Amino acid sequence: MKQKNAYFYLNTKEDGVYIHLIPETEGGLSITTDEITSYLSKVKINDYDIKTLHTTVISLVEETEIKLSNGNMLPIMESVTFRISEDRKTAYAKWFPPSVGGKLLDEEDIKSSLTRENIKYGVQNTAITDFMRERCYNTEIVIAKGLDPVEGKSAEIKYYFQTDKTLKPKHNEDGSVDFHQLDMISHVNKDQLLAELIPANAGVPGIDVNGNIIRPQKVVNNILRHGNNIYLSEDGLKMYTKVSGHVELTDGKVFVSDTYEVLADVDTSTGDITYDGNVHVKGNVRTGFTVRAKGDIIVDGVVEGAELHSDGQIILKRGIQGMNRGLLQAKGNIFSKFIESSTVKSGGYVDTEAILHSKVYAKTDVIVSGKKGFVTGGEIKAGSMIRLKTAGSTMGTTTVLEVGVDPTLVDAYHDCEVEIVQLQEAKDKLVQVLTLFKKKVVMGEKISADKLQYLQKLSQQNTEIEKKLEPLMEKYMILQEQMEENINGKVIVENMAYSGVRISIGSVIYIIKNTEHHCQFIKDKADIRVLGLN
Repeated sequence: MKQKNAYFYLNTKEDGVYIHLIPETEGGLSITTDEITSYLSKVKINDYDIKTLHTTVISLVEETEIKLSNGNMLPIMESVTFRISEDRKTAYAKWFPPSVGGKLLDEEDIKSSLTRENIKYGVQNTAITDFMRERCYNTEIVIAKGLDPVEGKSAEIKYYFQTDKTLKPKHNEDGSVDFHQLDMISHVNKDQLLAELIPANAGVPGIDVNGNIIRPQKVVNNILRHGNNIYLSEDGLKMYTKVSGHVELTDGKVFVSDTYEVLADVDTSTGDITYDGNVHVKGNVRTGFTVRAKGDIIVDGVVEGAELHSDGQIILKRGIQGMNRGLLQAKGNIFSKFIESSTVKSGGYVDTEAILHSKVYAKTDVIVSGKKGFVTGGEIKAGSMIRLKTAGSTMGTTTVLEVGVDPTLVDAYHDCEVEIVQLQEAKDKLVQVLTLFKKKVVMGEKISADKLQYLQKLSQQNTEIEKKLEPLMEKYMILQEQMEENINGKVIVENMAYSGVRISIGSVIYIIKNTEHHCQFIKDKADIRVLGLN
Protein backbone atom coordinates (compact mmCIF):
# COMPACT_ATOMS: atom_id res chain seq x y z
CA MET A 1 0.00 0.00 0.00
CA LYS A 2 1.45 3.36 -1.01
CA GLN A 3 1.76 6.03 1.67
CA LYS A 4 -0.86 8.74 1.15
CA ASN A 5 -1.94 9.84 4.61
CA ALA A 6 0.03 12.43 6.54
CA TYR A 7 2.23 11.04 9.36
CA PHE A 8 4.99 11.98 11.77
CA TYR A 9 8.03 10.61 13.61
CA LEU A 10 10.27 11.77 16.45
CA ASN A 11 14.00 12.58 16.39
CA THR A 12 16.39 13.28 19.24
CA LYS A 13 19.10 15.83 18.57
CA GLU A 14 21.77 17.36 20.78
CA ASP A 15 19.54 20.26 21.80
CA GLY A 16 16.32 18.29 22.39
CA VAL A 17 13.44 16.27 20.92
CA TYR A 18 11.96 17.16 17.54
CA ILE A 19 8.86 15.99 15.64
CA HIS A 20 9.04 15.58 11.90
CA LEU A 21 5.71 16.14 10.08
CA ILE A 22 5.03 14.77 6.57
CA PRO A 23 1.87 16.09 4.84
CA GLU A 24 -0.61 13.92 2.95
CA THR A 25 -0.31 13.29 -0.76
CA GLU A 26 -3.20 13.55 -3.23
CA GLY A 27 -6.16 11.51 -2.01
CA GLY A 28 -4.71 11.04 1.48
CA LEU A 29 -5.97 12.17 4.90
CA SER A 30 -4.42 15.00 6.86
CA ILE A 31 -3.17 14.50 10.38
CA THR A 32 -4.83 16.03 13.44
CA THR A 33 -3.37 17.55 16.58
CA ASP A 34 -5.36 15.05 18.67
CA GLU A 35 -3.68 12.11 16.94
CA ILE A 36 -0.26 13.52 17.69
CA THR A 37 -0.98 14.49 21.32
CA SER A 38 -2.44 11.03 21.96
CA TYR A 39 0.74 9.42 20.62
CA LEU A 40 3.01 11.78 22.60
CA SER A 41 1.10 10.96 25.76
CA LYS A 42 1.69 7.23 25.22
CA VAL A 43 5.46 7.75 24.81
CA LYS A 44 5.46 10.05 27.88
CA ILE A 45 6.35 13.32 26.19
CA ASN A 46 4.24 15.98 27.82
CA ASP A 47 6.42 19.14 28.02
CA TYR A 48 5.81 20.87 24.69
CA ASP A 49 4.09 23.94 23.29
CA ILE A 50 0.67 22.66 22.18
CA LYS A 51 -0.24 25.97 20.56
CA THR A 52 2.84 25.94 18.27
CA LEU A 53 2.23 22.29 17.43
CA HIS A 54 -1.42 22.90 16.55
CA THR A 55 -0.58 25.95 14.38
CA THR A 56 2.02 23.93 12.49
CA VAL A 57 -0.32 20.94 11.97
CA ILE A 58 -3.26 22.87 10.56
CA SER A 59 -1.03 24.77 8.11
CA LEU A 60 1.07 21.76 7.08
CA VAL A 61 1.74 21.71 3.32
CA GLU A 62 5.33 20.45 3.21
CA GLU A 63 7.65 18.40 5.37
CA THR A 64 8.31 20.35 8.54
CA GLU A 65 10.25 19.75 11.73
CA ILE A 66 9.59 21.56 15.00
CA LYS A 67 11.20 21.26 18.38
CA LEU A 68 9.08 19.74 21.15
CA SER A 69 11.36 19.92 24.19
CA ASN A 70 14.91 20.45 25.40
CA GLY A 71 15.14 17.05 27.07
CA ASN A 72 16.52 13.74 25.86
CA MET A 73 14.57 10.70 24.71
CA LEU A 74 15.52 7.07 24.25
CA PRO A 75 14.79 5.66 20.78
CA ILE A 76 11.08 4.73 20.38
CA MET A 77 10.10 1.49 18.68
CA GLU A 78 7.65 1.31 15.79
CA SER A 79 4.12 0.78 17.24
CA VAL A 80 0.68 -0.39 16.19
CA THR A 81 -2.81 0.32 17.54
CA PHE A 82 -6.03 -1.57 16.89
CA ARG A 83 -9.68 -0.60 16.54
CA ILE A 84 -12.57 -3.08 16.58
CA SER A 85 -15.90 -2.21 14.90
CA GLU A 86 -19.06 -1.99 17.02
CA ASP A 87 -20.38 -5.29 15.68
CA ARG A 88 -16.94 -6.83 16.45
CA LYS A 89 -16.80 -8.33 12.99
CA THR A 90 -13.83 -6.27 11.76
CA ALA A 91 -10.54 -5.21 13.36
CA TYR A 92 -8.36 -2.42 11.99
CA ALA A 93 -4.64 -1.78 12.54
CA LYS A 94 -2.78 1.53 12.34
CA TRP A 95 1.04 1.74 12.53
CA PHE A 96 3.18 4.62 13.76
CA PRO A 97 6.81 4.93 12.65
CA PRO A 98 9.73 4.54 15.07
CA SER A 99 11.77 7.52 16.14
CA VAL A 100 15.13 8.00 14.46
CA GLY A 101 17.18 5.04 15.62
CA GLY A 102 14.14 3.15 16.88
CA LYS A 103 13.49 -0.54 16.15
CA LEU A 104 11.00 -1.80 13.57
CA LEU A 105 8.31 -4.35 14.49
CA ASP A 106 8.69 -7.81 13.01
CA GLU A 107 5.87 -10.22 12.19
CA GLU A 108 6.11 -11.90 15.58
CA ASP A 109 5.80 -8.54 17.35
CA ILE A 110 2.64 -7.72 15.41
CA LYS A 111 1.04 -11.10 16.12
CA SER A 112 1.90 -10.74 19.82
CA SER A 113 0.14 -7.36 19.83
CA LEU A 114 -2.95 -8.97 18.27
CA THR A 115 -2.95 -11.64 20.97
CA ARG A 116 -2.76 -8.99 23.71
CA GLU A 117 -5.80 -7.25 22.19
CA ASN A 118 -7.64 -10.62 22.09
CA ILE A 119 -7.92 -10.45 18.30
CA LYS A 120 -7.64 -14.09 17.42
CA TYR A 121 -10.07 -14.98 14.65
CA GLY A 122 -9.81 -14.10 10.98
CA VAL A 123 -6.37 -12.49 11.21
CA GLN A 124 -5.33 -11.29 7.74
CA ASN A 125 -1.76 -12.57 7.44
CA THR A 126 -1.46 -11.12 3.95
CA ALA A 127 -2.16 -7.66 5.39
CA ILE A 128 0.75 -8.12 7.81
CA THR A 129 2.99 -9.35 4.99
CA ASP A 130 2.00 -6.40 2.80
CA PHE A 131 2.85 -3.95 5.59
CA MET A 132 6.20 -5.61 6.19
CA ARG A 133 6.96 -5.27 2.50
CA GLU A 134 5.87 -1.65 2.17
CA ARG A 135 5.34 0.18 5.44
CA CYS A 136 2.41 2.62 5.43
CA TYR A 137 1.85 4.77 8.53
CA ASN A 138 -1.10 6.48 10.13
CA THR A 139 -3.37 4.48 7.81
CA GLU A 140 -6.02 1.99 8.96
CA ILE A 141 -6.02 -1.39 7.27
CA VAL A 142 -8.23 -4.40 7.92
CA ILE A 143 -6.17 -6.75 10.10
CA ALA A 144 -8.92 -9.30 10.98
CA LYS A 145 -12.30 -10.27 9.63
CA GLY A 146 -15.01 -12.15 11.51
CA LEU A 147 -17.35 -14.66 9.94
CA ASP A 148 -20.89 -13.40 9.31
CA PRO A 149 -23.63 -15.76 10.46
CA VAL A 150 -25.82 -17.26 7.77
CA GLU A 151 -29.34 -16.24 8.75
CA GLY A 152 -31.90 -19.00 8.84
CA LYS A 153 -35.53 -18.89 7.85
CA SER A 154 -38.64 -19.60 9.87
CA ALA A 155 -40.89 -22.42 8.82
CA GLU A 156 -43.44 -21.44 6.19
CA ILE A 157 -46.77 -22.97 5.30
CA LYS A 158 -48.12 -22.60 1.77
CA TYR A 159 -51.86 -23.01 1.43
CA TYR A 160 -53.31 -24.09 -1.88
CA PHE A 161 -56.79 -22.72 -1.27
CA GLN A 162 -58.40 -19.35 -0.61
CA THR A 163 -57.62 -18.20 2.96
CA ASP A 164 -58.60 -14.52 2.66
CA LYS A 165 -62.05 -14.13 4.21
CA THR A 166 -62.11 -10.36 3.66
CA LEU A 167 -62.66 -10.63 -0.10
CA LYS A 168 -65.82 -8.84 -1.19
CA PRO A 169 -68.09 -10.04 -3.98
CA LYS A 170 -68.33 -8.55 -7.44
CA HIS A 171 -71.16 -6.10 -8.01
CA ASN A 172 -73.06 -5.68 -11.26
CA GLU A 173 -73.29 -2.31 -13.00
CA ASP A 174 -76.61 -1.62 -11.24
CA GLY A 175 -74.95 -2.24 -7.87
CA SER A 176 -76.52 -5.62 -7.15
CA VAL A 177 -74.41 -8.55 -5.98
CA ASP A 178 -73.46 -11.10 -8.62
CA PHE A 179 -74.12 -14.34 -6.72
CA HIS A 180 -72.73 -16.36 -9.63
CA GLN A 181 -69.24 -15.03 -8.96
CA LEU A 182 -68.99 -14.97 -5.17
CA ASP A 183 -66.12 -17.51 -5.02
CA MET A 184 -66.30 -17.27 -1.23
CA ILE A 185 -66.16 -21.03 -0.60
CA SER A 186 -63.00 -23.04 -1.29
CA HIS A 187 -64.23 -26.32 -2.72
CA VAL A 188 -61.83 -29.30 -2.76
CA ASN A 189 -61.79 -32.78 -4.28
CA LYS A 190 -60.65 -35.99 -2.62
CA ASP A 191 -56.82 -36.34 -2.35
CA GLN A 192 -56.30 -32.71 -3.32
CA LEU A 193 -53.15 -31.01 -1.94
CA LEU A 194 -54.22 -28.47 0.68
CA ALA A 195 -51.00 -27.21 2.23
CA GLU A 196 -47.25 -27.69 2.26
CA LEU A 197 -44.80 -27.09 5.09
CA ILE A 198 -41.38 -25.66 4.26
CA PRO A 199 -39.33 -26.57 7.37
CA ALA A 200 -37.35 -24.00 9.32
CA ASN A 201 -33.68 -23.47 8.55
CA ALA A 202 -31.72 -22.69 11.72
CA GLY A 203 -28.90 -20.95 9.82
CA VAL A 204 -25.15 -21.11 10.54
CA PRO A 205 -23.44 -19.27 13.45
CA GLY A 206 -20.71 -16.72 12.73
CA ILE A 207 -17.59 -15.74 14.73
CA ASP A 208 -16.38 -12.25 15.68
CA VAL A 209 -12.70 -11.22 15.67
CA ASN A 210 -12.46 -12.05 19.39
CA GLY A 211 -13.50 -15.63 18.67
CA ASN A 212 -17.02 -15.27 20.12
CA ILE A 213 -19.92 -17.07 18.47
CA ILE A 214 -22.41 -14.83 16.61
CA ARG A 215 -25.71 -16.63 16.61
CA PRO A 216 -28.17 -16.10 13.74
CA GLN A 217 -31.63 -14.72 14.44
CA LYS A 218 -33.97 -17.17 16.14
CA VAL A 219 -36.32 -18.91 13.75
CA VAL A 220 -39.84 -20.16 14.36
CA ASN A 221 -40.79 -23.77 13.78
CA ASN A 222 -44.25 -24.81 12.70
CA ILE A 223 -46.35 -27.86 11.97
CA LEU A 224 -49.31 -28.62 9.75
CA ARG A 225 -52.37 -28.41 12.01
CA HIS A 226 -55.65 -29.88 10.82
CA GLY A 227 -59.00 -31.39 11.74
CA ASN A 228 -60.78 -34.51 10.49
CA ASN A 229 -60.99 -35.71 6.87
CA ILE A 230 -57.32 -34.81 6.26
CA TYR A 231 -54.11 -36.83 6.02
CA LEU A 232 -50.40 -35.98 5.81
CA SER A 233 -47.57 -37.33 3.67
CA GLU A 234 -45.10 -39.71 5.34
CA ASP A 235 -42.61 -36.90 5.98
CA GLY A 236 -45.36 -34.70 7.47
CA LEU A 237 -44.69 -31.91 5.00
CA LYS A 238 -47.78 -32.12 2.79
CA MET A 239 -51.47 -32.10 3.65
CA TYR A 240 -54.25 -33.72 1.61
CA THR A 241 -58.02 -34.03 1.94
CA LYS A 242 -59.64 -37.44 2.39
CA VAL A 243 -63.01 -36.27 1.07
CA SER A 244 -64.55 -33.88 -1.41
CA GLY A 245 -66.18 -30.86 0.16
CA HIS A 246 -64.94 -27.45 1.25
CA VAL A 247 -61.85 -26.28 3.12
CA GLU A 248 -61.19 -23.32 5.39
CA LEU A 249 -58.43 -22.02 7.63
CA THR A 250 -59.42 -21.11 11.19
CA ASP A 251 -56.85 -19.99 13.79
CA GLY A 252 -54.04 -21.65 11.84
CA LYS A 253 -55.86 -24.97 11.59
CA VAL A 254 -57.21 -26.47 8.34
CA PHE A 255 -60.69 -27.98 8.31
CA VAL A 256 -62.40 -29.96 5.56
CA SER A 257 -66.07 -30.86 5.69
CA ASP A 258 -68.80 -31.98 3.36
CA THR A 259 -71.71 -29.73 2.50
CA TYR A 260 -75.22 -30.67 3.62
CA GLU A 261 -77.78 -29.88 0.94
CA VAL A 262 -81.48 -29.37 1.64
CA LEU A 263 -83.12 -29.94 -1.71
CA ALA A 264 -86.41 -28.22 -0.78
CA ASP A 265 -87.58 -26.07 2.13
CA VAL A 266 -86.50 -26.15 5.76
CA ASP A 267 -89.87 -26.87 7.34
CA THR A 268 -91.75 -29.59 9.10
CA SER A 269 -90.32 -32.16 6.72
CA THR A 270 -86.76 -31.46 7.84
CA GLY A 271 -87.05 -29.96 11.31
CA ASP A 272 -84.26 -27.72 12.60
CA ILE A 273 -80.86 -28.30 11.01
CA THR A 274 -77.51 -28.41 12.79
CA TYR A 275 -74.42 -29.28 10.75
CA ASP A 276 -70.64 -29.16 11.22
CA GLY A 277 -69.95 -28.05 7.65
CA ASN A 278 -71.70 -25.88 5.04
CA VAL A 279 -75.46 -25.95 4.66
CA HIS A 280 -77.01 -25.22 1.26
CA VAL A 281 -80.79 -24.80 1.26
CA LYS A 282 -82.22 -25.02 -2.26
CA GLY A 283 -85.65 -23.78 -1.17
CA ASN A 284 -86.91 -21.48 1.61
CA VAL A 285 -86.46 -21.44 5.37
CA ARG A 286 -89.91 -21.30 6.89
CA THR A 287 -91.03 -19.37 9.98
CA GLY A 288 -90.06 -20.86 13.32
CA PHE A 289 -87.22 -23.07 12.11
CA THR A 290 -83.50 -22.79 12.83
CA VAL A 291 -80.41 -23.58 10.77
CA ARG A 292 -77.02 -23.82 12.50
CA ALA A 293 -73.77 -24.46 10.63
CA LYS A 294 -70.07 -24.56 11.52
CA GLY A 295 -69.40 -23.47 7.94
CA ASP A 296 -71.37 -21.22 5.56
CA ILE A 297 -75.14 -21.12 5.08
CA ILE A 298 -76.51 -20.54 1.57
CA VAL A 299 -80.23 -20.16 0.95
CA ASP A 300 -81.50 -20.00 -2.61
CA GLY A 301 -85.05 -19.05 -1.56
CA VAL A 302 -86.50 -16.68 1.04
CA VAL A 303 -85.89 -16.77 4.78
CA GLU A 304 -89.04 -16.03 6.74
CA GLY A 305 -89.30 -15.57 10.52
CA ALA A 306 -86.49 -18.06 11.06
CA GLU A 307 -83.06 -18.10 12.68
CA LEU A 308 -79.78 -18.74 10.89
CA HIS A 309 -76.55 -19.15 12.89
CA SER A 310 -73.26 -19.59 11.05
CA ASP A 311 -69.61 -19.81 12.11
CA GLY A 312 -68.79 -18.81 8.53
CA GLN A 313 -70.83 -16.64 6.14
CA ILE A 314 -74.52 -16.35 5.38
CA ILE A 315 -75.64 -15.88 1.77
CA LEU A 316 -79.33 -15.28 1.05
CA LYS A 317 -79.98 -15.06 -2.67
CA ARG A 318 -83.53 -13.75 -2.20
CA GLY A 319 -83.39 -12.11 1.22
CA ILE A 320 -85.18 -12.31 4.59
CA GLN A 321 -88.71 -11.27 5.55
CA GLY A 322 -88.34 -11.70 9.29
CA MET A 323 -91.76 -10.69 10.61
CA ASN A 324 -89.94 -9.17 13.61
CA ARG A 325 -88.62 -12.58 14.66
CA GLY A 326 -86.08 -13.33 11.93
CA LEU A 327 -82.41 -13.55 12.96
CA LEU A 328 -79.21 -13.83 10.94
CA GLN A 329 -76.07 -14.32 13.00
CA ALA A 330 -72.66 -15.06 11.42
CA LYS A 331 -69.04 -14.90 12.51
CA GLY A 332 -68.19 -14.00 8.92
CA ASN A 333 -69.88 -11.79 6.32
CA ILE A 334 -73.61 -11.68 5.48
CA PHE A 335 -75.05 -11.20 1.97
CA SER A 336 -78.77 -10.80 1.45
CA LYS A 337 -80.93 -9.52 -1.41
CA PHE A 338 -82.95 -7.56 1.14
CA ILE A 339 -83.45 -7.42 4.92
CA GLU A 340 -86.88 -6.68 6.35
CA SER A 341 -88.15 -6.73 9.94
CA SER A 342 -85.17 -8.76 11.14
CA THR A 343 -82.12 -8.70 13.36
CA VAL A 344 -78.78 -9.21 11.62
CA LYS A 345 -75.42 -9.66 13.38
CA SER A 346 -72.21 -10.06 11.38
CA GLY A 347 -68.63 -10.65 12.56
CA GLY A 348 -67.49 -9.22 9.20
CA TYR A 349 -69.47 -6.96 6.87
CA VAL A 350 -73.10 -6.91 5.63
CA ASP A 351 -73.91 -6.47 1.93
CA THR A 352 -77.51 -6.01 0.83
CA GLU A 353 -79.72 -4.02 -1.55
CA ALA A 354 -82.31 -2.77 0.98
CA ILE A 355 -82.96 -2.68 4.74
CA LEU A 356 -86.44 -2.05 6.15
CA HIS A 357 -87.30 -1.73 9.85
CA SER A 358 -84.42 -3.94 10.96
CA LYS A 359 -81.55 -4.00 13.38
CA VAL A 360 -78.29 -4.65 11.52
CA TYR A 361 -74.94 -4.91 13.30
CA ALA A 362 -71.59 -5.46 11.54
CA LYS A 363 -68.07 -5.61 12.92
CA THR A 364 -66.70 -3.72 9.88
CA ASP A 365 -68.98 -2.30 7.13
CA VAL A 366 -72.63 -2.22 6.14
CA ILE A 367 -73.02 -1.75 2.37
CA VAL A 368 -76.50 -1.09 0.98
CA SER A 369 -76.24 -0.95 -2.81
CA GLY A 370 -78.36 -2.11 -5.74
CA LYS A 371 -80.87 -0.04 -7.70
CA LYS A 372 -82.44 1.56 -4.63
CA GLY A 373 -79.96 0.94 -1.84
CA PHE A 374 -82.23 2.35 0.86
CA VAL A 375 -82.42 2.02 4.64
CA THR A 376 -85.75 2.86 6.20
CA GLY A 377 -86.45 2.47 9.90
CA GLY A 378 -84.55 0.54 12.54
CA GLU A 379 -80.90 0.91 13.46
CA ILE A 380 -77.72 0.12 11.57
CA LYS A 381 -74.45 -0.19 13.48
CA ALA A 382 -71.05 -0.78 11.90
CA GLY A 383 -67.52 -0.75 13.23
CA SER A 384 -66.04 1.36 10.44
CA MET A 385 -68.42 2.37 7.62
CA ILE A 386 -72.04 2.49 6.47
CA ARG A 387 -72.50 3.08 2.74
CA LEU A 388 -75.98 3.48 1.24
CA LYS A 389 -77.96 5.40 -1.34
CA THR A 390 -80.97 6.59 0.62
CA ALA A 391 -81.51 6.86 4.39
CA GLY A 392 -84.87 7.43 6.11
CA SER A 393 -88.08 8.41 4.34
CA THR A 394 -90.39 11.33 3.68
CA MET A 395 -92.58 10.03 6.54
CA GLY A 396 -89.77 10.74 9.03
CA THR A 397 -89.41 7.09 10.00
CA THR A 398 -86.92 6.74 12.87
CA THR A 399 -83.66 5.58 11.30
CA VAL A 400 -80.40 5.31 13.24
CA LEU A 401 -77.00 4.99 11.55
CA GLU A 402 -74.13 4.38 13.96
CA VAL A 403 -70.43 3.81 13.22
CA GLY A 404 -67.19 3.91 15.18
CA VAL A 405 -67.82 1.21 17.76
CA ASP A 406 -67.62 -2.52 17.11
CA PRO A 407 -71.14 -3.84 17.89
CA THR A 408 -69.70 -7.18 19.02
CA LEU A 409 -67.56 -5.24 21.50
CA VAL A 410 -70.65 -3.45 22.81
CA ASP A 411 -72.49 -6.78 23.26
CA ALA A 412 -69.52 -8.26 25.12
CA TYR A 413 -69.35 -5.15 27.31
CA HIS A 414 -73.05 -5.29 28.20
CA ASP A 415 -72.95 -9.06 28.84
CA CYS A 416 -69.97 -8.52 31.13
CA GLU A 417 -71.77 -5.68 32.89
CA VAL A 418 -74.89 -7.80 33.51
CA GLU A 419 -72.83 -10.70 34.88
CA ILE A 420 -70.93 -8.35 37.24
CA VAL A 421 -74.21 -6.87 38.55
CA GLN A 422 -75.68 -10.32 39.15
CA LEU A 423 -72.58 -11.57 40.96
CA GLN A 424 -72.34 -8.38 43.03
CA GLU A 425 -75.99 -8.67 44.09
CA ALA A 426 -75.44 -12.28 45.14
CA LYS A 427 -72.29 -11.27 47.03
CA ASP A 428 -74.13 -8.43 48.84
CA LYS A 429 -76.79 -10.85 50.08
CA LEU A 430 -74.15 -13.29 51.33
CA VAL A 431 -72.25 -10.50 53.10
CA GLN A 432 -75.46 -9.36 54.84
CA VAL A 433 -76.08 -12.85 56.22
CA LEU A 434 -72.43 -13.34 57.23
CA THR A 435 -72.36 -9.92 58.94
CA LEU A 436 -75.52 -10.75 60.88
CA PHE A 437 -74.08 -14.01 62.19
CA LYS A 438 -70.82 -12.25 63.06
CA LYS A 439 -72.72 -9.75 65.24
CA LYS A 440 -74.45 -12.62 67.03
CA VAL A 441 -71.10 -14.25 67.79
CA VAL A 442 -69.68 -10.95 69.09
CA MET A 443 -72.71 -10.57 71.38
CA GLY A 444 -72.00 -14.02 72.82
CA GLU A 445 -74.84 -15.91 71.18
CA LYS A 446 -74.10 -19.60 70.68
CA ILE A 447 -74.23 -20.92 67.12
CA SER A 448 -75.39 -24.49 66.50
CA ALA A 449 -73.31 -26.97 64.52
CA ASP A 450 -75.81 -26.89 61.64
CA LYS A 451 -75.64 -23.11 61.43
CA LEU A 452 -71.85 -23.19 61.55
CA GLN A 453 -71.86 -25.62 58.65
CA TYR A 454 -74.26 -23.32 56.82
CA LEU A 455 -71.98 -20.34 57.51
CA GLN A 456 -68.98 -22.22 56.11
CA LYS A 457 -70.97 -22.95 52.97
CA LEU A 458 -71.92 -19.26 52.60
CA SER A 459 -68.33 -18.19 53.16
CA GLN A 460 -67.15 -20.61 50.48
CA GLN A 461 -69.77 -19.28 48.07
CA ASN A 462 -68.59 -15.72 48.79
CA THR A 463 -64.99 -16.71 48.05
CA GLU A 464 -66.02 -18.33 44.76
CA ILE A 465 -67.90 -15.18 43.73
CA GLU A 466 -64.85 -13.03 44.52
CA LYS A 467 -62.69 -15.31 42.37
CA LYS A 468 -65.12 -14.84 39.47
CA LEU A 469 -65.48 -11.09 39.98
CA GLU A 470 -61.78 -10.23 39.81
CA PRO A 471 -61.06 -11.43 36.23
CA LEU A 472 -64.51 -10.25 35.16
CA MET A 473 -63.79 -6.72 36.39
CA GLU A 474 -60.45 -6.74 34.54
CA LYS A 475 -62.23 -7.82 31.36
CA TYR A 476 -64.87 -5.12 31.91
CA MET A 477 -62.23 -2.38 32.24
CA ILE A 478 -60.39 -3.58 29.12
CA LEU A 479 -63.62 -3.59 27.09
CA GLN A 480 -64.46 -0.13 28.41
CA GLU A 481 -61.06 1.21 27.31
CA GLN A 482 -61.47 -0.36 23.89
CA MET A 483 -64.90 1.21 23.48
CA GLU A 484 -63.58 4.64 24.48
CA GLU A 485 -60.87 4.56 21.83
CA ASN A 486 -61.48 7.03 19.01
CA ILE A 487 -62.28 4.98 15.91
CA ASN A 488 -62.66 6.95 12.69
CA GLY A 489 -65.89 5.69 11.21
CA LYS A 490 -67.93 7.31 8.47
CA VAL A 491 -71.37 7.25 6.86
CA ILE A 492 -71.57 7.68 3.07
CA VAL A 493 -74.86 8.69 1.44
CA GLU A 494 -74.76 8.39 -2.35
CA ASN A 495 -78.26 9.81 -2.92
CA MET A 496 -80.08 11.44 -0.01
CA ALA A 497 -80.63 11.27 3.73
CA TYR A 498 -84.04 12.53 4.90
CA SER A 499 -84.62 14.73 7.93
CA GLY A 500 -84.97 12.84 11.18
CA VAL A 501 -82.20 10.37 10.43
CA ARG A 502 -79.89 10.11 13.42
CA ILE A 503 -76.18 9.58 12.76
CA SER A 504 -73.75 8.56 15.52
CA ILE A 505 -69.98 8.33 15.16
CA GLY A 506 -68.47 7.06 18.38
CA SER A 507 -70.11 9.10 21.12
CA VAL A 508 -71.05 12.06 18.88
CA ILE A 509 -74.63 12.35 17.57
CA TYR A 510 -75.90 14.30 14.56
CA ILE A 511 -79.60 14.57 13.67
CA ILE A 512 -80.40 15.55 10.10
CA LYS A 513 -82.76 18.52 10.05
CA ASN A 514 -82.90 19.16 6.33
CA THR A 515 -82.50 16.55 3.59
CA GLU A 516 -78.82 16.04 2.75
CA HIS A 517 -77.69 14.97 -0.74
CA HIS A 518 -74.59 13.13 -2.00
CA CYS A 519 -72.54 13.48 1.15
CA GLN A 520 -70.51 11.76 3.79
CA PHE A 521 -70.50 12.19 7.55
CA ILE A 522 -67.18 12.05 9.41
CA LYS A 523 -66.09 12.76 12.97
CA ASP A 524 -64.03 15.91 13.51
CA LYS A 525 -62.96 16.08 17.17
CA ALA A 526 -66.20 16.53 19.14
CA ASP A 527 -68.40 17.23 16.11
CA ILE A 528 -69.68 15.48 13.01
CA ARG A 529 -68.90 17.18 9.71
CA VAL A 530 -70.89 16.83 6.50
CA LEU A 531 -68.71 16.68 3.38
CA GLY A 532 -69.55 16.31 -0.27
CA LEU A 533 -68.67 13.11 -2.10
CA ASN A 534 -65.53 13.25 -4.20
